[in-house]
Amino acid sequence: MTVSIPFATVLEKAQEYKADMSRFLRDMIAIPSESCDEEKVVLRIKEEMEKVGFDRVEIDPMGNVLGWIGNGPTLIAMDAHIDTVGVGNLDNWNFDPYEGMEDDEVIGGRGASDQEGGMASMVYAGKIIKDLGLEDEYTLLVTGTVQEEDCDGLCWQYIIEESNIRPEFVVSTEPTDCQIYRGQRGRMEIRVDVSGISCHGSAPERGDNAIFKMGHILNDIEKLAGNLGDDPFLGKGTLTVSEVFFTSPSRCAVADSCAVSIDRRITWGETWEGAIEEIQNLPAVQKYGAKVSMYNYDRPAYTGLVYPTECYFPAWKIDEDHIATKTLEASYELLFDKKPLVDKWTFSTNGVSIMGRYGIPVIGFGPGKEPEAHAPNEKTWKEHLVTCAAMYAVIPQMYLEKKRNQ
Repeated sequence: MTVSIPFATVLEKAQEYKADMSRFLRDMIAIPSESCDEEKVVLRIKEEMEKVGFDRVEIDPMGNVLGWIGNGPTLIAMDAHIDTVGVGNLDNWNFDPYEGMEDDEVIGGRGASDQEGGMASMVYAGKIIKDLGLEDEYTLLVTGTVQEEDCDGLCWQYIIEESNIRPEFVVSTEPTDCQIYRGQRGRMEIRVDVSGISCHGSAPERGDNAIFKMGHILNDIEKLAGNLGDDPFLGKGTLTVSEVFFTSPSRCAVADSCAVSIDRRITWGETWEGAIEEIQNLPAVQKYGAKVSMYNYDRPAYTGLVYPTECYFPAWKIDEDHIATKTLEASYELLFDKKPLVDKWTFSTNGVSIMGRYGIPVIGFGPGKEPEAHAPNEKTWKEHLVTCAAMYAVIPQMYLEKKRNQ
C-alpha cells in the first residue's frame, strides 16, 4: 500500500499545538456544562472551530455543534459529547473542578477525560488538516454532542433521523487511554413497581406491605444477576438495583407502593425484550403481579427541543478485521512505530445509536482514561491530546487509502 500522508509533519504539528489544546481544554472545563445546560460550552467550541479554520460551523436545533472540513464525497465523522456529569461531593476534590489544575503533564477538572479532551484534540486535528491541505478527497464532520450523560446516543438519533446525516464511519473520542476500542456492552433502564394496601402501622396485618413484597422480588433479582449472558469480547451482562421508591401515608403506616430502578448492562446476543421478560418471569414478580417496564427519556435540550426516546441503548461491536479497525491500527503504527492495543469500553457511549441502532461503524480512540470518568480529581494527559490530534488528522486519508487497496 502506497501511503502519501506526511506522518512526521503531522506529529510535529500536533506537538506545536499542545499549548493551544491545553488552553482550549481548560476553557471548556471552566464552563459548567451538565446535560441540558451545554449552551455556553457549545458557543465556546464554535468559536474555536471558526478560529482554527473549519469550513462551516453550525448548531443544530438540539444544540449539537457541527464543524465541517472539506467537501469530498466520503463523509467521515468524529464525535465528542461535551456535556458532563456534576461534581459530587466537593470534599473529595483536591482542586476546584471548574477552575481546574494544570502541571507539565496533566490537566485536571470536570470533563477533562469525559470528554472534553477529545473535543480539544479533534478541533486541532482539524487545524492540522487545514494547515497541510489533507482534506481534498473527503468531508470531515466534527460533532460536539449534547445530553449524552443523560441519554447516550439521543444526540445521534437526532443527527441521523432529523438531519439525515449518515457518515461512512464514526470515530468516538471517548477516553480509551490512546488505545483502539471496537465495542461496548449496551444498557437499559428498567423499573419494577409493586402495589400494596396501606393501614395503620399498629395493626399491619390489616394492610398489604408493598415494601415486604419488593424484598422478595429483590431476592429474585439478585439471583438473576448471577445468571446473565456472556460474550468472549464484550463480557457478561450485569444488573444492579440503583434506586428505591415507595409511597406510604406516614411513617406510622404500611407502604402502599414500592418501586425500584434497575441498571441493566446488555452483552452481545441479549435483547431488550429478553431483559424485560427474564424479570417478568421471576417467581416473586409473578406472585405479586408486579409491573416491569422500561423508562423513557423526554427531558428538554437546552434549546427547548424535546426528542423523546425509550431508555434502551444497544450493545455493539465491529470486527477485528473491519476496515475502520484496520484504518486506526495502520494510522497508529505509521505515526508511532509500534502496534496499538485493541480493546473495548466498560461504559456506554454514543455508539449505542450510531452502530447499535443504525449500523454505522464506530471505532474508539480518545485521550484520557476510562476510570477518570465521573470521578473526583478527574484529569487527562497533555501527551494524550497530542497523540489523539495526530491520529484524528491522519485517519480520514488513511481510510481512503484502505478503501482503494481493498
